[in-house]
Amino acid sequence: MSDESFADLFQVKTVSRKAMQPGDRVEATVVGISGDNIFLDVGGKSEGVLKATELRNDAGELTVASGDVIKVFFLGARSGEMLFTARLGSGQTSSRELEEAFQAGIPVDGKVTGEVKGGFSVTVAGQRGFCPYSQMDIRKVENVEDYIDKTLTFKIIEFGSQGRNIILSARAFQEDQRARERELLKETLTEGMQISGTVTSLRDFGAFVDIGGVDGLIPISELAWGQTERVEDILSRGQQVQVIIKRLDWDKDRISLSLRETTANPWDQVLTRYPVGSVHQGKVSRLADFGAFVTLEPGVDGLLHISKIGAGRRIHHPREVLAAGQELTVKIESVDTVQKRLALTPEDYVAKEPAGEQQYTPPPATKEAASMGTFGDLIKRQEKKKR
Repeated sequence: MSDESFADLFQVKTVSRKAMQPGDRVEATVVGISGDNIFLDVGGKSEGVLKATELRNDAGELTVASGDVIKVFFLGARSGEMLFTARLGSGQTSSRELEEAFQAGIPVDGKVTGEVKGGFSVTVAGQRGFCPYSQMDIRKVENVEDYIDKTLTFKIIEFGSQGRNIILSARAFQEDQRARERELLKETLTEGMQISGTVTSLRDFGAFVDIGGVDGLIPISELAWGQTERVEDILSRGQQVQVIIKRLDWDKDRISLSLRETTANPWDQVLTRYPVGSVHQGKVSRLADFGAFVTLEPGVDGLLHISKIGAGRRIHHPREVLAAGQELTVKIESVDTVQKRLALTPEDYVAKEPAGEQQYTPPPATKEAASMGTFGDLIKRQEKKKR
């Protein structure tokens, strides 16, 4: 390849049933390895050729064997041979080859060597390039040290001054890759499916998870059974998780996920675990004007109404006698599995009798009252006096 320019190599001939264009990405099967060449079957009449140096590790050992299927980029045709590359920059590459890679949109390998004003310094095939912060990742760069000394795949988005001005974008390559993965996912993902993913970022309203080329959102309400105050209490960036696909909207690029639905719903066992009259230990999770919410277990909260607390004295707010985080013993007063509500009372709570139901007990009769007789006798005595 060093004897001819990429311009010569890009004299494309018709191959197989469909003519390939420089920069096309295809799957190929390794059919043979000889010296510095790897021979590929790409479905055409002629074999493809790839430089072996591109697929050697740091120890000089080949990382592929006959029969392996790899993804490669088409460079061009020469003397009946189709030339391919895994990506440029991994071996010896000239400035002219980098310029042709820029023209054809072929990815290049580059090592991030340090931080400079506005972005990163990147070495590609022995030449210095620049990658702006905004082009280093598909997501916002939060920690510069995560990229230093890493070898990444870039696209050349500007090439000038015969290679003295090379601007790179890792983001452009990632976006192309994700676009291909997205099309595959559209054919395989369905609502209700459980899949694995990696937490990519945390927000106040939930967590974004990479599920293999696209990001889905776990809303904070879908993180756990029960109320969650902080996303950081449940997940961390880079964590591997299993999630359920709740909703797919490819037109708006919105995928809603659930973490909590991968675990058992504690309310399925509430009637068994918390029968009416049973006593349990709980922790005050939240105070409101009308009472205190008490967590019995993650996902199961009950309400201790303000009228049931205060040990007999009237209070205006639960904070007068309770505090968030306080542990206390409560009794189950009622269970509503439809509305998912538990009514609680303090363990030692005794209901007051309503005033209207108190029975009247007359005072004991006195000797004087007994001598007066009945009311009828009193009337008769008054009539006799009038006569």
